[in-house]
Amino acid sequence: MKIAVAQLNFHVGNFEGNLNKMLAAVKTAKKQKADIVCFSELATTAYPPRDFVEFDDFVDQAEETVNKLAKAAKGIAIIVGSISRNPVIEGKDLYNSAYFLENGKVKEVRHKALLPTYDIFDEYRYFEPANEFKIVKFKGKKIALTICEDMWNLGNENPLYTVCPMDELMPQKPDLMINVSASPFAYDHAQERIDVLKANVDKYKLPLFYINHSGAQTEVIFDGGSIVMSPDGKVFEELPYFEECVKTYNLEEVEKGGKVSEQPKDKMQLIHDSIILGIKDYFGKLGFKRAIFGLSGGIDSAVTAVLAARALGEDNVRAVLMPSEFSSDHSINDARELAKNLGIQYDIIPIQKAYESFKELLYPHFLGTSFGIAEENIQARTRGVLLMAMSNKFGNILLNTSNKSEAAVGYGTLYGDMCGGLSVIADVYKTDVFALARFINKDGEVIPENTITKPPSAELRPDQKDSDSLPDYAILDEILYQYIEKQQGPKEIIEMGFDEKLVRRILRLVNINEFKRYQTPPILRVSSKAFGMGRRMPIVGKYLS
Repeated sequence: MKIAVAQLNFHVGNFEGNLNKMLAAVKTAKKQKADIVCFSELATTAYPPRDFVEFDDFVDQAEETVNKLAKAAKGIAIIVGSISRNPVIEGKDLYNSAYFLENGKVKEVRHKALLPTYDIFDEYRYFEPANEFKIVKFKGKKIALTICEDMWNLGNENPLYTVCPMDELMPQKPDLMINVSASPFAYDHAQERIDVLKANVDKYKLPLFYINHSGAQTEVIFDGGSIVMSPDGKVFEELPYFEECVKTYNLEEVEKGGKVSEQPKDKMQLIHDSIILGIKDYFGKLGFKRAIFGLSGGIDSAVTAVLAARALGEDNVRAVLMPSEFSSDHSINDARELAKNLGIQYDIIPIQKAYESFKELLYPHFLGTSFGIAEENIQARTRGVLLMAMSNKFGNILLNTSNKSEAAVGYGTLYGDMCGGLSVIADVYKTDVFALARFINKDGEVIPENTITKPPSAELRPDQKDSDSLPDYAILDEILYQYIEKQQGPKEIIEMGFDEKLVRRILRLVNINEFKRYQTPPILRVSSKAFGMGRRMPIVGKYLS
């Protein structure tokens, strides 16, 4: 038997586009002499469809898409993920399902049993879990057909569920496992995914075909990396990251094993490629083309500029330099040099006149007060107004350039440097922004060396440095990582050797600035715990305040 893995980039709600992609992949699989072609979880709707599934018309279109796809299942079988209705009154109205299509019609439907409800996942909000488990028979083989999370109750220290679907299927003596999945990207997730799948193969001693999405849906990025695994627990092949592909495998060769082919997992390469895909799909799937952003001469806007230019093309990226009386000459020169290196359009709009006008208007009301945060924020908001004006006038989407360290502790100005349509690097800590800049420059200087080596500064007051109000980023980022990604409380972090007063101050900053993060653009998710839909914290809370 020959099995084709179709790793595709789908678009939420674009039923016609998704269907056409799958029909093209079916043709490719047929040319490769495949007996089955497998698509990923919720391939008809793309993942995650979220509250769209509450519309009957949306569900109807998903079902119509499956039926249209079934007509192509002649001379080849098709496995595809989609939603299906629950025919009984009790329970949720829908299932997250995998369809087996053969001879022009739907032959079998299997439902997802383990419904993740954590981080970005909220499947129990919509779906009823499977309550029965049956193999699928095809060409003399018994297939254990499962969906994503159904395989994730093995190979981890803290199982979330009390059942393993494969345990329920094994008495039926399956010959192979096929798992259709929508497994989001995080820079450390690929190896974890392999470990979980290996745990299943080691336990059940069956070959495994694991099919994943490739592409981005707003903030959620899927890296592909579909996996074929031999019964010996070795990766027969891991498909490329962040690419679409259709590849067919001979089941007998997979059963024999021997071939071991994994993708490299360099952290900076993964973050770099994932963000480029995230930008590209955000713009492409929304019908946008051109981006604009503020280019300060600092490291964050520099990295954002490179990623945007690589995602959209140099002709579709526009930078605006907005110097003030506090901007250093080298910052302006660094920004100009970077723009020239990238070949992107740039404009220089000094903000001094606008800033002075605001101060003049506010003078009677600010009389008797000294220069402070308000004056700093006026500068940031002036820049925000100018960028949004350019965005409105020319139809460019504003990219936000804040990093995760700043977003965590509230080191940013609402309606100023925190505005934008998409936040590009807000899931990348400052220390990793520097590492990413070095990665970008590995084959030659793109980002000016001075941008990387100079002390970070918002340049909103004389001789300002980030270090005036924040600890060294190496220390700050480790504390933030332990609190945000690892969910460690103050006691645990202090026991790691960090200063107690510093830890409590930083954690308090994270919590009291939640209101800011509720008002920021969607953030491209590259870590295991990004701000946004995957981290739900109360704005009004007493914890550590």
